[in-house]
Amino acid sequence: MIAPPVPLGWNYERMNAILSQLPVNVMIFCTKEVHQMQIVLKDIRKTFKVYKRPEGKWGLLKGAFMRNVTQVEALAGIGFEIAEGELVGYIGPNGAGKSTTVKVMSGILTPDNGECTIMGKVPWKNRVEHVSKIGVVFGQRSQLWWDVPVADSFDVLKDIYAIPTGDYKTRLAELTATLGVEALLKTPVRQLSLGQRMRCELVAALLHRPKILFLDEPTIGLDAVSKLALRNFLKEENRKYGVTMVLTTHDMDDIEALCERVMVIGHGQLLYDGRLGGLQEKYAPEVITKVNTDAMIAAMYNDLSLV
Repeated sequence: MIAPPVPLGWNYERMNAILSQLPVNVMIFCTKEVHQMQIVLKDIRKTFKVYKRPEGKWGLLKGAFMRNVTQVEALAGIGFEIAEGELVGYIGPNGAGKSTTVKVMSGILTPDNGECTIMGKVPWKNRVEHVSKIGVVFGQRSQLWWDVPVADSFDVLKDIYAIPTGDYKTRLAELTATLGVEALLKTPVRQLSLGQRMRCELVAALLHRPKILFLDEPTIGLDAVSKLALRNFLKEENRKYGVTMVLTTHDMDDIEALCERVMVIGHGQLLYDGRLGGLQEKYAPEVITKVNTDAMIAAMYNDLSLV
């Protein structure tokens, strides 16, 4: 029997700090008992067809009539559970299946096989209800309208999510002040720097107070100051409101700063699920002082033949 959700205002940061000191198996058991399972994936599989055009001078013409088809297995039976209020790092080399997993959980993709329930609902079968409770930030894609001022995009999202005017104004004021984007509201999105746009993307993803936030490479291309501001904001949002966050990134400083729990994916399969310290003990045991996390992850990928 799963315990009821932790009340709003509970100090998630303190609870996660306590749980992080426990052995991995005990930590996962306690997390399941204290927090309600919000994300459950079981044996998720997804295969894509890749069409290859013949090479050579006549390749374009031949490709119009004959193409080679290759099946690429992006997800090969992946499964995990994430509890309410957790901040989880989801890492792996390029092409491992990270973004595909996020797209399945957000309802963008339908898997070939397996089960996925987010807050008790199947994402691709309950799209409207599902998207009203999640926020998604893709570092290389925008949900803001390119040629209009940022404020106009926020107003459109207010109508899409049917946010009451009072709640919208309060939340918008809170988010823009915290992320320092008040002065950008009248600026067209195309005129923003990458760091400015990413902060505005976060505001857009959190306007409707989602219970789960999926972050796919949110700090890509950001300078050091913008990264620190973004990390501090995410930690505070998780601590204050208990927002469950799944972070996919190649920046291991993001993982170190934000996540106690790390999941490693490779060849579409889950290869590790536990504390970041567990990876350090296995792949960088000789380092007593500051661990070079990037080197540690590279050693793990090589050991598991992922690259």
